[in-house]
Amino acid sequence: MIENIRLSFQGIWAHKMRSFLTMLGIIIGIAAIIAIVSTIKGTSEQIKENLVGTGTNVVKVELYQGDWNYTSGDSQGGNKLPVFDDTLKDQILDLDEVTAVASYRMGSLYSGIMYGDNIVNNTTFVGVDEDYFSVMGYSVKKGRLFTEHDRKNFNKFVILDTVAADVLFAGEKDYIGKTVIIKNDAYVVIGVVEQQDSFSPKVENLNDWYTYYYNDASGKYFVTDDIWPMLFGFDEPYNVVVKPRSTEDMTKAGRKTADILNDYIGANDKTGGDMNEEESMGTSLKYRSEDLLEKAKALQEVSASTSKQLIWIASISLIVGGIGVMNIMLVSVTERTREIGLKKALGARKGVILAQFLTEAAVLTSLGGMIGVGAGIGLAYIISDVAKTPVAISGAAIVVSVVFSMVIGIVFGFIPSVKAANLNPIDALRYE
Repeated sequence: MIENIRLSFQGIWAHKMRSFLTMLGIIIGIAAIIAIVSTIKGTSEQIKENLVGTGTNVVKVELYQGDWNYTSGDSQGGNKLPVFDDTLKDQILDLDEVTAVASYRMGSLYSGIMYGDNIVNNTTFVGVDEDYFSVMGYSVKKGRLFTEHDRKNFNKFVILDTVAADVLFAGEKDYIGKTVIIKNDAYVVIGVVEQQDSFSPKVENLNDWYTYYYNDASGKYFVTDDIWPMLFGFDEPYNVVVKPRSTEDMTKAGRKTADILNDYIGANDKTGGDMNEEESMGTSLKYRSEDLLEKAKALQEVSASTSKQLIWIASISLIVGGIGVMNIMLVSVTERTREIGLKKALGARKGVILAQFLTEAAVLTSLGGMIGVGAGIGLAYIISDVAKTPVAISGAAIVVSVVFSMVIGIVFGFIPSVKAANLNPIDALRYE
């Protein structure tokens, strides 16, 4: 085998241009496949990152009324639901897929928040429990977080994220301890937080901006869940955020948490009897988990389907390359007829001749496959740079491509090899 490989490289080197032109179809086909797979894989990872995020993956389980989020100020059914308590929290923490859980309330204030002459309208407020910041991956940039003393004494304190701090204080740096006016009441700023391991989704148009950033354009303001009713006047039910053990557990963790909350709603439903239209609307309240992982998978499946179609198209060039290999091997057999006859006259069996030509075809296409892999990786990065798309090189695709190119050599080199092995030694020696 080693001797056959050595002879194959000698033959390729002796006819460099012819060998390169023969490999060109294989090189183009493999390069196209590697570039397609790498680009599609990179795009799939970008889809998952944009939808799911990285580092602090969490699942939000929110209350819906029919097909709409149950928002602050909705009156139907609000007083019929239990408050999120330690019993529910412990049940959720007992789930195998969950490592941490926190509760929160979220709403918007359309009236302005004032600091000096600066007024910020349409702000997002979050009423948080003691675990919210750690579950969501927030770290303290300035000041401190809420304490148990703050909660018990209903202290009117507020924490801002970095966006809200920049917008409200307009570049001022020393704002811890400053007083801001919220709904004509004074609140003291005790801290500024930022999310750890946050990612920046790729924004290419206005729709992307609305999807990822619109709701956070003025930042978030955090108060304790005990203070929440003083701001909004509604003691509405909590939403929940859970941290799964892994990205793959996100869907299960969200669904199981929603099931626990909905079972609790059902167990505490005291409506009973005949219900009027308003009460009937109240019973449609249901917790649902956001299924970002499933959305990512759906989009990735579309990308994968497109990738498969493109790979089949690129494979046509491999078939053309294989035909080229068969053609050049037939020419090689014709050119080396006397050599084959001499080997047979000296006692070489059919299997030896067959193995020699099959090895030569396999080495030729394998070499083309390896060159194609290098060209494909380079092409993938060029496409990524020009089209501004992510790229992820697939090791499996590289191995499969090289092996597949070798198989092409064996398959398309089989007929010429059989022809060489079946030559009559006397006729071969007489060939001019």
